[in-house]
Amino acid sequence: MDLHYEIKGSGKPIILLHSGAMDSRDWEFITPHLSKSFKVITLDVRGAGKSPVPNEPIDYVEDLRKLLDHLKIKKGALVGHSLGGQIATDFTLTYPKGVSQLVLVAPGLSGFKFSSEHAELESRVSKAAPDVEKMINITLNEPSWSVSFGKAYDLLREMMIHNIQKTFDWKTFKTASSNSAMERLGKIKTKTLFIIGENDSEDLFKIAQLYTEIPNINFVRIPGANHIITLTHPKEVSDHISHFLSLLEW
Repeated sequence: MDLHYEIKGSGKPIILLHSGAMDSRDWEFITPHLSKSFKVITLDVRGAGKSPVPNEPIDYVEDLRKLLDHLKIKKGALVGHSLGGQIATDFTLTYPKGVSQLVLVAPGLSGFKFSSEHAELESRVSKAAPDVEKMINITLNEPSWSVSFGKAYDLLREMMIHNIQKTFDWKTFKTASSNSAMERLGKIKTKTLFIIGENDSEDLFKIAQLYTEIPNINFVRIPGANHIITLTHPKEVSDHISHFLSLLEW
């Protein structure tokens, strides 16, 4: 297994999948809570954190499957934030028997077309390259990504500096082709929890509406939180995840 991962705690397995521009430290304030009751696996996806840069199109789903096979985990709960939520959804559609519960924290969704405003933001960030500080400042000026100064702000900047710089060494930005999840959400039978901050972007609330197609899904909206909810509201996120997982059969 060439991907970096860490395991803390014991019990039923939970795999935590981080947001884009971040790495497994996305869960740094949450893992201590969850590891009291569960076996928590945090992963740096390919191209992020301590994992290697991609030399060929990234297949996030197959990378996750290989990790679970490596750890001899036949079934576990998937918890994904943003890009990690998109990966968790795609994995659940591909390998439904391997997922006991699904927790989505402000997730992405394969097949979803983001707004022109989002595309314009991405364009401004891209044009600022290779000035990493400028790229980060443009992103953090976006209300759904803004974070007050403190531990959450410092950790977010640290992750973004590391992972943006790392992208300059990527050999490809392509991902392995897969079927869009957007038209297939109704096929997910896994019990699902969807967590979103009330101050997240309009695009994320449109995505949330699409996820209502999952038959067994519960929604939680956290006051005062935006897209960086895992860093700014770790106690609330941890409590909702723990409560949800404790109610269900594995």
